[in-house]
Amino acid sequence: MPLERRALLHALAAAPALAPFLALERAMAATPPPKAPATLDDARIQAAEAHHKFMEVPNLRMHGGETVSMLLYPGFTALDLVGPHYFFASMMGSKVELVTNQPTLAPVASDLGLAIQPTATLNTAFARPTVLFVPGGSLGTVAAMEHEPTLDYLVERAADARLITSVCTGSLVLGAAGLLKGRKATSHWVARDILAELGATPVDARIVRDGPVITGAGVSAGLDFALAVVEELRGRPYAQALMLQAEYAPAPPFPGGTEATTDPAIAGPMEGMFAPLIFQTRAAARRRAAR
Repeated sequence: MPLERRALLHALAAAPALAPFLALERAMAATPPPKAPATLDDARIQAAEAHHKFMEVPNLRMHGGETVSMLLYPGFTALDLVGPHYFFASMMGSKVELVTNQPTLAPVASDLGLAIQPTATLNTAFARPTVLFVPGGSLGTVAAMEHEPTLDYLVERAADARLITSVCTGSLVLGAAGLLKGRKATSHWVARDILAELGATPVDARIVRDGPVITGAGVSAGLDFALAVVEELRGRPYAQALMLQAEYAPAPPFPGGTEATTDPAIAGPMEGMFAPLIFQTRAAARRRAAR
């Protein structure tokens, strides 16, 4: 077969596979990138035009009036709260409050000393939040699991919330309030099994949904969790837009982050070092379950 004919046949065979790329190339050629604005007014006009074009994306819910109540308690883990807060507060039209379980609006210190300024108390928080959220922590979580005003607040607000959520050991606080009975949930890997003491079914997953309850695994899973909540509230295109805005494209510098992917010589001692905390957390869970 002549070389030219063979090359032509190969090209024809590959044409269906190349079609999407050729279509994309034509579209890019037909839509040149926007020119750099010459003035600030030009930049504002360009932004407004882009906004209108973005609103034409199918299944996009650009605006909403969600109310999000995020609990603060002494000793919470900051990243459990701050990661989801970024995505929730980035939803156009949403109202996000930081609810302290303390009597005043004094800053609440995290387990590592980062203090966050609350905006509401248990008594002044949204009466019917769209999203009710609890972060995790360490000994602060144990205290929250047995703090009656906190548990009463969660039970009352959960009755009318669209989504009842947590990250990390925050699920244990939801469980202590009786909000996970008969439901699947997750938590930080060292505490996940304790959920069973509170009537829940522990699941080894980064995000677990059971009815109106959405729980995220440990600390960094809060970012994945929050994007899943945004998708639920606004649709996937909006969640993808916030994902791009945050440049959230995880690429760890080396393997690890789970028991399965961490050297046993590291994972074993790490689990052992949590033993006192897990003992206290399990004891608190059993005390709650016995009531």
